[in-house]
Amino acid sequence: MNRKERKERKSVIPAEAGIQVRERLDSRFHGNDGPGRLIASLFLIAVVICGCMSEVLDRQAEQIRQQNEEIARQRQEIEALAAGQQIQDQKQQDCNRAFRDYFDKAQLSTNRDETIALYRQGLQLCAEDDVAHYELGRALVDAGRRAEAEKEFEAALKINPGFAEARRQLDGLRQSR
Repeated sequence: MNRKERKERKSVIPAEAGIQVRERLDSRFHGNDGPGRLIASLFLIAVVICGCMSEVLDRQAEQIRQQNEEIARQRQEIEALAAGQQIQDQKQQDCNRAFRDYFDKAQLSTNRDETIALYRQGLQLCAEDDVAHYELGRALVDAGRRAEAEKEFEAALKINPGFAEARRQLDGLRQSR
């Protein structure tokens, strides 16, 4: 039975059906004040209660449906947050590895080409590290590769617009052209 039919049925049961049943029972048991009248009254009460219960049950079913929809929406939101957290955790692990395997070694290296190579390898794992871009830019300036250095300082500033030393280095490169 669809929703419209249930609504139509609800409106019939408590009002019209109850009156019709009462009239039939009254005519059948007219003049009899005994158990027949009591049964008729109880039957009428049962019909009215069933109609009311049906309305209550329908409202509760609708509330349950809405709650299930909300639970499903929240479950999707939690799953999306968990997926985002996993991505963030993986990025953090990659950056930790970049520091351990590349950036720290680049800081200690005395070979300019090795320093540049180590920073580039580390930035492949952790591209969002503004300091690594800055340090690579400085190594490139020392190697005389000014155009590449400029791009690295720009990358550092894109990640961290308030990085004053990267801004100073970039402005110095541009002024000395």
